[in-house]
Amino acid sequence: MQIILAKTAGFCFGVDRAVEMVNESVRRGNKTATLGPIIHNRHVVERFLKQGVRELDSPEQAEPGETVIIRAHGVPKQVQQALCARGVPVLDATCPFVKKIHTIVKNETQKGRKIIIFGSPAHPEVEAIASFCREPLIVQSPEELENWLREAPERRNLPISMVSQTTSSQKMWKSCAEIAKKVCTNCEIFDTICRATEMRQEEAAILSQKCDAMVVVGDARSSNTGRLAMICEQYCKKVSLVDQADDLEMSLFSGANTVGITAGASTPSWIIKEVNNKMSEELKVETAMEENFAELLEQSLKTLNNGDKVTGTVMAVGSTEVEVDLGTKHTAYIPLEDFSGDPNVKPEEAVKVGDQIEAIVVHVNDGEGVVRLSKKRLEAGKAWEEIEAAAENKDIVEGVVTEETKGGIVVNVKGIRVFVPASQSGVAKGGDLGELLKKNVQLRITEVNRARRRVVGSIRSVASEQRKAAQEKIWSEIEVGKHYHGVVKSLTSYGAFVDIGGIDGMVHVSELSWSRIKQPSDVLSVGDEVDVYVISFDPENHKISLGYKDPNGNPWTVFTNTYGVGSVAKVTIVKLMPFGAFAEVLPGVDGLIHISQIANRRIGKPDEVLTVGDIVDAKITAIDEEKHKISLSIRALTAPEPAPVRERPAKKPQAPEADALVYEVSATGEATGNIPDIDDDEIDE
Repeated sequence: MQIILAKTAGFCFGVDRAVEMVNESVRRGNKTATLGPIIHNRHVVERFLKQGVRELDSPEQAEPGETVIIRAHGVPKQVQQALCARGVPVLDATCPFVKKIHTIVKNETQKGRKIIIFGSPAHPEVEAIASFCREPLIVQSPEELENWLREAPERRNLPISMVSQTTSSQKMWKSCAEIAKKVCTNCEIFDTICRATEMRQEEAAILSQKCDAMVVVGDARSSNTGRLAMICEQYCKKVSLVDQADDLEMSLFSGANTVGITAGASTPSWIIKEVNNKMSEELKVETAMEENFAELLEQSLKTLNNGDKVTGTVMAVGSTEVEVDLGTKHTAYIPLEDFSGDPNVKPEEAVKVGDQIEAIVVHVNDGEGVVRLSKKRLEAGKAWEEIEAAAENKDIVEGVVTEETKGGIVVNVKGIRVFVPASQSGVAKGGDLGELLKKNVQLRITEVNRARRRVVGSIRSVASEQRKAAQEKIWSEIEVGKHYHGVVKSLTSYGAFVDIGGIDGMVHVSELSWSRIKQPSDVLSVGDEVDVYVISFDPENHKISLGYKDPNGNPWTVFTNTYGVGSVAKVTIVKLMPFGAFAEVLPGVDGLIHISQIANRRIGKPDEVLTVGDIVDAKITAIDEEKHKISLSIRALTAPEPAPVRERPAKKPQAPEADALVYEVSATGEATGNIPDIDDDEIDE
């Protein structure tokens, strides 16, 4: 036969703390009494009775000079007040987890919320909790909660806050919580079941499924002990609840190959050991999986000191703290501010119940049995070692810019504040350092003084190296026509400078748009992400000319594919000159209507007939493919049929007027294509 002992069997933290407080009072020679049984275990109470520790039923029974210890379950608020009124010395052994519930219900009551307590109304813990709130509702099952809500539907809209007795059934508590969440419109759920209790219940469920028989050791008055027995009975046919070794019915184990042992939180280790030993001896167990109780006891009473490095199990993860089981008589917690040096880390995302966690002891309060831990300090110690190594090896580290200070910025690197001077920030002189806030950056550690907690770094040195490497890569691979995705770094009157990954190339204003623009800012802004391509490059002078316009969108190509000589187009007058009018045929494509081709009569100025913005029909009379020039004629569409040509005597040629432009005109009045060369500068005048 094999005997398996549950790892979590025996005293929980709260019980152990209460028992130790009584022992300490006795050791000091105090006349000691407990208000009610200190815990629900008659063997422990009888031992204390033999040592002279009285058990009181009420505060009035306290004698002068007698130290009264409040039980682990806690007592009602009125009882505490009565003790204080009598002036007797009081030691509060209330479990810290229970006291936490007192605080919750007190605060929620002050907010005007209805308190619902899940637990046994007659249990001393529940009686104490109820005294800290106004007219609470106590329910023992999900059905009771459902009935209460059904009796008066308006109760569903009450502001409700729910807590549980620490030793309640986790399964039934979850059912109640689900009902409240589903039905109530304003409900706050506080999961107050003791994590040690929860772990015992979970372990009992698993162990009872593996064993042929189960033994639950503990006082029948103990709520959590009874709960363990009920859980075991769900999975195992042979379950025995015993108060001590003498209560064992050995016939229960007939035919069993594996027997499991668990115990309530108020069961002392020596009783568990007696039960285990008796079973091992009488059943002649050759190999018993027995816990080393001496070692467990030593561990539970271990003294903790500030600065100790400890490892524990996460018992609960809340919004303000993380509870940790260290396997000692203390309850340990990590405040939110001590969880991590990284402000972006959230405890609920970093750890979960059952995880192993390392931390540093910050403060020990043996009187209260509370230990404050810091995971942040432990990480900081490791971080300092990594920072020092990075400085020595000139490694690149990463961090988040957290603040702007006088003369620079602060970067959080693994919880360590690293100062980066403005000159080493990578921001141009006079630039806005605030633009770096909350950004991830890479930097190199340039100075470390651990004693003074001073660390200096440089972002610029890393950026400079990275930029140099990127430049070398670009120059080794660059070629005409290659495309890059870049960022606009600056704008000038003549173009835009674009960073293509370490090198700035220039996009001339003429390459920004097929349409005529006044300035680069008409098309781009600093910070824009753009796709560009290489037009030309000069490695010796480190110059790159970039194109931005889409070659497929060349308006001249669109024009030649759409129109030809003789085509009629609807054009827009865009500029008037002494010699004619310029008209837009397509966006980015203009043509010239010579003054002689505006009307079928002689005019002195184009504005006699035309106005900028006019839309007219014009005939394309000539196209210069090389120079991308177009001749247009309105007259050709309105001129009458020419009269027959008659022979006339030759006349002496007359010199044209000084300012006249000579155009060859056919007999139909159309220009022959011999048009004057007009510079683009003339058009813009």
